[in-house]
Amino acid sequence: MSNMKAELMNKIQDKTAVVGIVGLGYVGLPLAVEFAKAGYKTIGFDVQSKKVDAVNAGHNYIGDIVGDTLKKVVDSKTLSATSDFSFIKDVDAVAIAVPTPLDKYQQPDISYVKGSTESVAKYLHKGMVVVLESTTYPGTTEELLKPILEASGLKCGEDFYLAFSPERVDPGNKQYKTKNTPKVVGGIGKDGTEIAAALYRNVLEGGVFEVSSPAVAEMEKLLENTYRNINIGLANEMAIICNRMGINVWEVIDAAKTKPYGFQAFYPGPGLGGHCIPLDPFYLTWKAREFDYHTRLIETSGEINTGMPEYVVDRAMKVLNQNKTAMNGAKVLVLGVAYKADIDDYRESPALNVIDHLIKEGADTTYFDPYIPEYKHKGVVHTGEKELTDDMLKNADIVIICTAHACFDYNRIQKLSKEVFDTRNAMKDVKDRSNIELL
Repeated sequence: MSNMKAELMNKIQDKTAVVGIVGLGYVGLPLAVEFAKAGYKTIGFDVQSKKVDAVNAGHNYIGDIVGDTLKKVVDSKTLSATSDFSFIKDVDAVAIAVPTPLDKYQQPDISYVKGSTESVAKYLHKGMVVVLESTTYPGTTEELLKPILEASGLKCGEDFYLAFSPERVDPGNKQYKTKNTPKVVGGIGKDGTEIAAALYRNVLEGGVFEVSSPAVAEMEKLLENTYRNINIGLANEMAIICNRMGINVWEVIDAAKTKPYGFQAFYPGPGLGGHCIPLDPFYLTWKAREFDYHTRLIETSGEINTGMPEYVVDRAMKVLNQNKTAMNGAKVLVLGVAYKADIDDYRESPALNVIDHLIKEGADTTYFDPYIPEYKHKGVVHTGEKELTDDMLKNADIVIICTAHACFDYNRIQKLSKEVFDTRNAMKDVKDRSNIELL
């Protein structure tokens, strides 16, 4: 073992290593808190001064951080935040956890990763380990990060270490958080893998699985979310077929999941949302073209899922037609715009596209979501209703449930509404189903 590796490993083990987290969002802030809780001096970096100020004030803005945990680690001086990247010179380990969205052409936008890496490179020093956590296409760590970091004059594997360890964050998950979710780590060279793995093992309880390269770790993350994308696409297509055949797709799925092997239940809905599943498969399809391969199955499932918001509006239109009501001018109330139940995250939420399609069809559209009083979509700010009143439910020609928040009183919704279109099977326990239409 080289002296540099031994020194860094000792710092990791005795927790004298200083850890930097670049990006204080849904991935970075919980990770920073876990490192700080474990006893590492941790510095969070973010270009948004609003987030930096909130962290330094101990104000939590991420739902997955429990109680006053953030305030405790800030008050104890274990965690601090800054927009000054020169403090990278003081850290021994850096994790980059910044967004990797798609551009308007549905191609990877890795500008945040590139910019963050360039900021780190300015202050890179010997004996550091850099880990990328942002979901991206296979090859990013070696083809993008490594050259940028080596432009500093330092050599990967000799002067610093580099690895990829994909984030695994499921907002609102009651069982699995950053602390207890297994980590996958793939470094450039054996030393890079071992050092990054040791860093995570000293903090997290879910275990660390080492792979042979960053590319393997990058690909496995895409496999995780492409797997879900494809199976949700299958569930959505089954919902469309079952509707035409007059079969309840939810009952079909409940029956199928009684099989103890060879089947995992996925459920239909108004489309895909969140920071991973709607986006990540496009990273793989984009990269596959470089190798002259067309990812037909992935792209087909993407087409099905992307088309669900319009399908929801078409179905709602048919329900209205049965009551001799036109969609143009109809009063439509959408319940829930978060991309999943009981969270305040509306990134890529299909409800936003459902609302856009309703407005395009001329519907008088309002929404209520207790977690999201307003949202911005395609440059337009939409403001929701402040409370779900009896009159709102009674006056709506149709109520569309896009998010199955547990706080909604579904018996009350059914009782007061003319028609309810339930895209999530949220009303499965409501006995009177005379005015309920299922996806």
